[in-house]
Amino acid sequence: MEETREHKDKSHHQHQHDHSHAHHHHHSDNILVKLAMVLHLPGFTQDHSHADLAGDRAFLDNQLAIRTVWIALVALGLTTALQIVITVASGSVALLADTVHNLGDALNSVPLLFAFYIARRAANKRYTYGYGRLEDIAGVFIVISIGFSAAYILLESVQRLFNPRELENLEWIALASLVGFVGNELVALMQIRVGRRIGSDAMIADGQHALIDGLTSLAVLIAVIGALIGLPVLDPIVGIVIAFAIVGITWNAIKAVWYRMMDAVDPHLVEHVEAHVNGIEGVAEIETLRLRWVGHRMYGALKLRVAPGITLEQCQTIVAAAQREAGHVIPQLDELTVQVVTD
Repeated sequence: MEETREHKDKSHHQHQHDHSHAHHHHHSDNILVKLAMVLHLPGFTQDHSHADLAGDRAFLDNQLAIRTVWIALVALGLTTALQIVITVASGSVALLADTVHNLGDALNSVPLLFAFYIARRAANKRYTYGYGRLEDIAGVFIVISIGFSAAYILLESVQRLFNPRELENLEWIALASLVGFVGNELVALMQIRVGRRIGSDAMIADGQHALIDGLTSLAVLIAVIGALIGLPVLDPIVGIVIAFAIVGITWNAIKAVWYRMMDAVDPHLVEHVEAHVNGIEGVAEIETLRLRWVGHRMYGALKLRVAPGITLEQCQTIVAAAQREAGHVIPQLDELTVQVVTD
């Protein structure tokens, strides 16, 4: 016998609410987190409870994602604009490297924003799972742009290593470095928190990228110190170090995008769902469990064997319980198809 139901579970609100508060308290001493709360950045406000109680979680998550990406785009755009002005005035290749990378980060938000907007379209007979996969495709463009910025920065830094140039306006370079650090870290904390909440690997990867960028922005201060102590060669050296750091980011982003495009999921997540379902009374064995991400929503197929003597009504109860338990483990689960096998 086979039971198929669409899972739209809303009972996990309290679980999500508690998780969000636990995460908040864990970072309560972080000055950047406090600043993010003062600025009411997405993921750092206390107004999320009404959203979890509303009708369509997928729609609400998508709206939160769009708002987050827009804020990231504006924040990184303003940071980059300020850094461009200071780069032209100072001639720092380390600051140039950081500025180019921040510009790439801002542009990375464009395909991600496009994907979230298109994902709002309803599924149809051709795109039966909807348009959520565009989010994963946007990740490909993000990886390409990260790789390009690494190559450009490395080329400029090597050229400046053999053709050094004295830095000017050191105080402004230091200011640009600090602005880049704060801007990137706030964007990173926001994107990572929202990405984890809605289940978007593309947004998490972009946030982790910004997290590293904030540290590379701070590394520009080393170039300033080098100029002050008579070692201008530190400027291109820092640029080269930044370039290689971005290569590492690129590799991690490639792996994340590859996993999503290949429908890979965290094995621990599968084991967690299996443990919960196996605990349901009447379940004898789980034969197969398949999970896949489509953008930041998840779909699954579960085939389980029940104990001998289970009635049709009991099978229906087991199906509902399996969907409910899976929804508690995976709040982003949109649909779980359950097939029940009897002896």
